[in-house]
Amino acid sequence: MQTRVTVFTFANKMHISLPPLIGSFLLEAMISESGAFVKGMMLGGVFCVLVTLLGHIKMDNSTKSHEHRHLQAPKKEDVLNLSEDERLGLSHSIRVYCIILVKPKDLSYWAAVRETWSKHCDKAEFYSSEKVKVFHSIVLDTEDMWLMMRKAYKFAYENYKDDYNWFFLAHPTTFAIIENLKYFLLKQDSSQPFYTGRTETSGDLQYVNGDGGVVLSIESLKRLHKVFEDPDKCPEQGGMIWKLSADKQLAVCLKYTGVQAENAEDSEKKDIFNTKSVGSLIKEAMSSHPQQVVEGCCSDMAITFSGLAPNHMHVMMYGVYRLRAYGHSFNDALVFIPPSGSDND
Repeated sequence: MQTRVTVFTFANKMHISLPPLIGSFLLEAMISESGAFVKGMMLGGVFCVLVTLLGHIKMDNSTKSHEHRHLQAPKKEDVLNLSEDERLGLSHSIRVYCIILVKPKDLSYWAAVRETWSKHCDKAEFYSSEKVKVFHSIVLDTEDMWLMMRKAYKFAYENYKDDYNWFFLAHPTTFAIIENLKYFLLKQDSSQPFYTGRTETSGDLQYVNGDGGVVLSIESLKRLHKVFEDPDKCPEQGGMIWKLSADKQLAVCLKYTGVQAENAEDSEKKDIFNTKSVGSLIKEAMSSHPQQVVEGCCSDMAITFSGLAPNHMHVMMYGVYRLRAYGHSFNDALVFIPPSGSDND
């Protein structure tokens, strides 16, 4: 007969079944009337076994696609109903600061992001784990991804809280269409706490998958900056037995401030932050929806794709910004003018 033990972790409650021998040791340790020294030895041994077992247990990373809070992009009709002055005001009111976390091993990706989509941010800066002579960056002096993220957000808030109202964090393998991000944010008020992207679930924790990019409103960043000062709620280091990934740790810290992760979708409820490349999504659609590959693949308003090689980013720039069908007019209700220096369109 196996002994069932409930183990509480930072973000999960797990039940594990122990083999009969370990279970009997545990029970004997609890009820034995032998000397304190012997009981201490037995309990210590059992604790070591438990730590070893827990080290091999993976936390539940399953994705539950319909248990999240949802944010939807505006419908075209919503924008068309606005006056010209209102549209112009909206297009100028959304200012996006882009944070790209890089390491020296990412040099080719770093160069590709620098030459492509990052030019469409109102301001983009690269935050590097260490100094690299080839490109300018804000040096964070750490290899730990969670510490890199903390330091980058802290720097961004303290230096740009009055200049930008939305903060987009991405990895160097991510390709982003910033104009679609701005369109998605039209209906959102940056003075309210927003934390959005591709939302997933791990145990009881809902978080934004960092591979697809993370968007914070200035209000969320303000709250995050404050909770950084509380090591009990938002520690710099993870637990002793295992460590949460950076994107999960971010969700934990934000949750303490009352900010919940929200899944970003278009008006047809398709995800617009993607954690895979276009090629991978098309292959999946060809397998699962062979008669509707385009409809089964991606949203027309997609904001990010992930896992792209550097040369694929240049191909994406060609397809998104340069290729046009002659005689076909794009009558978009809003126009987002790329920042000065974006000479690759």
